[in-house]
Amino acid sequence: MAGLNVSLSFFLATIALCQAARRASKALLPAGAYDSFAREAVGAAQLGACCLEMRMLAELGAWAGGFGPDLLLTLLFLLFLAHGATFDGASANPAVSLQELLLAEASVPSTLLKLAAQGLGVQAAGALTRLYWACELSDLHVLQSLMAAHCSSALRTTVPHGALLEGACAFFFHLTLLRFQSSPPACRVPAVALLVTVTAYTAGPLTSAFFNPALAASVTFHCSGHTLLEYAQVYWLGPLTGMVLAVLLYHGHLPRLFQKNLFYGQKNKYRSPKGKPAPGPGDAQRSAEGCRGREPGRIGVGRPLLGPC
Repeated sequence: MAGLNVSLSFFLATIALCQAARRASKALLPAGAYDSFAREAVGAAQLGACCLEMRMLAELGAWAGGFGPDLLLTLLFLLFLAHGATFDGASANPAVSLQELLLAEASVPSTLLKLAAQGLGVQAAGALTRLYWACELSDLHVLQSLMAAHCSSALRTTVPHGALLEGACAFFFHLTLLRFQSSPPACRVPAVALLVTVTAYTAGPLTSAFFNPALAASVTFHCSGHTLLEYAQVYWLGPLTGMVLAVLLYHGHLPRLFQKNLFYGQKNKYRSPKGKPAPGPGDAQRSAEGCRGREPGRIGVGRPLLGPC
């Protein structure tokens, strides 16, 4: 359990340092620079560092530490609860930033700045995490340091199957984000954390269930076993395709590209009143003739008088 305690301390220290960096950058930087760059960079660094440590526990903890999948999945769920509570609106995911661009919720310069910040954040997280492993504070870190030069690929299936899995995971992830977009964090954060845990359980043994292009590029693109093009097909093309399909299914169109709704018909909000047609000249003449032809005193008791007479 000593190795697990070291990893838990690493998670807590990473979240605390990133939270301090968020508050400092929010106080010192302009709002636009914080929202588009600093917040995304810190969030990506937090996500990347925790992902690397979790991957180490998943690969080595089963046989070196005796950690079962139930413990790892519970830890993953708790970590994403912490991410959702501390990210301060950052996505730390290029696919989410591109989704905001397609929905016309963000401008092109802001999106490009977010993508650059996310790439820098995960690269910095990888470098700092490997330095932490070099300190060899636990037996797991000693083993990880020895195996760092010969990392194993996260893709353990064929390229088409892996791309399909990553696309399906991204599809449900982005559909959940769209569904809970206007929900309070108390509902949205647990829903996203639960979905990530389920996808990690189902697709994790085959692709590691990244559905995050920046995170996948930092963690597994440098590992042997597949070419860069194969990695790009699985971890870039798959999630981006799933994101586009989720937006099309939820909104019926891509607002940034076209406004025509492909799936859902547009109903008119304003209905014309369904009243009686205005009487014409012939109707008024027939009504007047009916009044002249009616004899006075012949209306029955209790019978209502009809018409304008």
